[in-house]
Amino acid sequence: MGNQKDLHYYLSLPYTFQVRKTESGYWANVKELDGCHTPADTIQEAYTDLEKVLRDHIEIKLGFSDPIPEPVDQDYSGKFNVRVPKTLHKHLAQEAESEGVSLNQYIVYKLSK
Repeated sequence: MGNQKDLHYYLSLPYTFQVRKTESGYWANVKELDGCHTPADTIQEAYTDLEKVLRDHIEIKLGFSDPIPEPVDQDYSGKFNVRVPKTLHKHLAQEAESEGVSLNQYIVYKLSK
């Protein structure tokens, strides 16, 4: 069973630490792990405490053989398909033509506004 995922494996993954300011200090959480969070008085304390909470969270999950979500490597291609009504497609194509640009260029321009 050399392929079994252990604590060291999970701690080596690039989990996303999030820290936000609250009225009473800071709130830190691991984006990918529901329930893995901690309050703190300072940003430094938030990160330090969250590292401990992450370790404890994973140890508990492993102890109960619960599934542990792993970070997903987001690699964006820059492409996506969108279906629009024919009338909107026609309108956008006409506007792109009047601007002298391709439909793709025009849509990128409109989305970036």
